[in-house]
Amino acid sequence: MQLVLTYFSNHFSDYILLVREHILISLSTVILAMIIAIPLGILCNSSDFLYKGVKGLFGTLRIVPSLAILVLFIPIVGTGMKLAVLALTILAIPPILINTALAFRTLPEAVLETALGMGMGAWRTFFIVKLPLAFPLIFAGVKTAVVEVIASATLAAYIGAGGLGSLIFTGLGLMRTDLLLIGGVSVGILSLLSGYLLNRLDHRITKYKTVNN
Repeated sequence: MQLVLTYFSNHFSDYILLVREHILISLSTVILAMIIAIPLGILCNSSDFLYKGVKGLFGTLRIVPSLAILVLFIPIVGTGMKLAVLALTILAIPPILINTALAFRTLPEAVLETALGMGMGAWRTFFIVKLPLAFPLIFAGVKTAVVEVIASATLAAYIGAGGLGSLIFTGLGLMRTDLLLIGGVSVGILSLLSGYLLNRLDHRITKYKTVNN
């Protein structure tokens, strides 16, 4: 414990920088994954063949270790944050994509028929009926992706992108238990905190929708 306190007293500003890098990598990854996965998941609703093909492709990519993806793309992208975000985005897309596709494929037909009977056009039906009904399942996919990305972003340090993984890799190299403890606990706290904040946001949005309904 004394070594941990000593590290924070001497390197607190460095620690804050690593935390900021870790959050930046994770946030960039999740935003990029959402931009790709949500529209693609909605598009999959139009075709069973497309749904099965996309689900199979990204399901296969998901089981490929992130470290292997990093190594494979180094000759193409180089090292640094771009490569880390690319590799982690491949990890983050499947839960968002699958949940989005599933959410739109399981919308209650009775509600959609009612919207059609009320004279709603395609765009109004999408934004007023479909999207609010699909939101809880989509958001659950986003929450899963966030937690997975924060945990996996430790690998970013392996290719020089920074983040809390730097502490873990340095600790492994120097056999420094204090650095391993600080890095591991910090990643765990970030994962738990992000999950808690997203759950609170989900609760607030769901509560707001319930009140309005």
